[in-house]
Amino acid sequence: MKLISKFNYPTIGVVLLVVLFFTRCQDIEQVPTPGYEIASKWADLALYVTQYTPLNTPTYASRCFGYIGLTMYESVVHGFDSHNSLKGQLIGFDSLPVPANDEDIDWILSMNAAQAQIIRLVYNQTSDENKAKIDSLENAILDSRLSMVSDDIIVDRSVAFGKSVAQSIFNWSLTDGGHRAYLRNFDKDWVHPEHPGSWEPPLYSQSISHHPLHPYWGENRRFAPGNDTIAIPYMIPYDTTPGSEYYKQFMAVYEMDKRLTQEDKEIAIWWGDDPDVTFTPPGHSYYIASIAVRKNQPNLVEAAETYARVGIAVADAFINCWKWKYHFFSERPNTYIPRFIDQEWESFWPDPPFPAFPSGHAIQAATAATVLEDLYGKEFIFTDSAHVGRERDELRDVDFRQRSFTTFWGAAQETADSRFYGGIHVPQDNNVGLREGKKIAENVNNLQWRKN
Repeated sequence: MKLISKFNYPTIGVVLLVVLFFTRCQDIEQVPTPGYEIASKWADLALYVTQYTPLNTPTYASRCFGYIGLTMYESVVHGFDSHNSLKGQLIGFDSLPVPANDEDIDWILSMNAAQAQIIRLVYNQTSDENKAKIDSLENAILDSRLSMVSDDIIVDRSVAFGKSVAQSIFNWSLTDGGHRAYLRNFDKDWVHPEHPGSWEPPLYSQSISHHPLHPYWGENRRFAPGNDTIAIPYMIPYDTTPGSEYYKQFMAVYEMDKRLTQEDKEIAIWWGDDPDVTFTPPGHSYYIASIAVRKNQPNLVEAAETYARVGIAVADAFINCWKWKYHFFSERPNTYIPRFIDQEWESFWPDPPFPAFPSGHAIQAATAATVLEDLYGKEFIFTDSAHVGRERDELRDVDFRQRSFTTFWGAAQETADSRFYGGIHVPQDNNVGLREGKKIAENVNNLQWRKN
């Protein structure tokens, strides 16, 4: 099989020199867009569709990124001798198209068709305007490649292969327990557990629903083996006695709220990622994956691997997190503090509509950070500009200011801290989330991605 799109792409400096040279000769040739940038453009669009699709939730979005990232990887992996398919490595993932050995395929065209198809399929409820954006990007990339791949047979074969990969992965997704879960975000028939310290619908909330989000999400199929057998973490037992370990958790939130700095408040709103107005917390992790890809400029399959690893790791993180949330069904500070510490207290950030322990923000951020560390190293300087340009939060008197980091883990820690500053998670929620997220990511990192 000829790897016709397995390019060694030039650096930016070389590209500029080449363009200048041919411009002077009045014989301009098109320089191919690097594969990593095409992959990142699809990630950008996935984030856009996530943000502007109705009824979306962090749980459902995490699932979508898992399948979108996996599809990107599987649509190109057979073009690179360095990498393995995940067929047979993920739970129940045993069927997938494989190109014939004597067939030439353009892998960028394959990825392009696959990304368009899988985003349409997993976000079938999105608007016609968003569907038009998917079509537009797919056609733009296709048109740009036609000047480099002149054989219509190869073009058609590449597009067909990419679509077949996306359809096969989507068919597998139908049996995971989360298909079209946006139709049942809040189950009115689900009976709430009641015990001392159990979750209660808050008065100050992000949602008007009195029912918690996706109570069955923890029963969904994971991607990576091992992530379905991680032990239930320890949670400090309920106690209203002043000075007890449980009481101290909530007192820490109460005391933190009284000394919040302006930067603490900026951190709290930066990582809020409310699904009504942003691309959700898992989308934020996918966004950081794009920062890493664009900075390091890996080849096509390594870029796709980045999105696949982050996507499926964060998807598994949300499933495990929701399993544990509904196992403990634990309260938030907005319930405990007014009842036992200060009846007038109210958190800086409104409560999300689901139980507290462990923190979903912490667990998914730790999962993404652990994956990205494995791919790009622990020391990685980057700036997160995800919310730059948003109107200031007048209610809380806070602006959205970009965040800068020297490590991926620093961003994960700040994500967890933001929930503490916001007053919606006690320290143990975040600490356990960070610890368990790392375990989940290690199971994803330990898949046989590379042939060596």
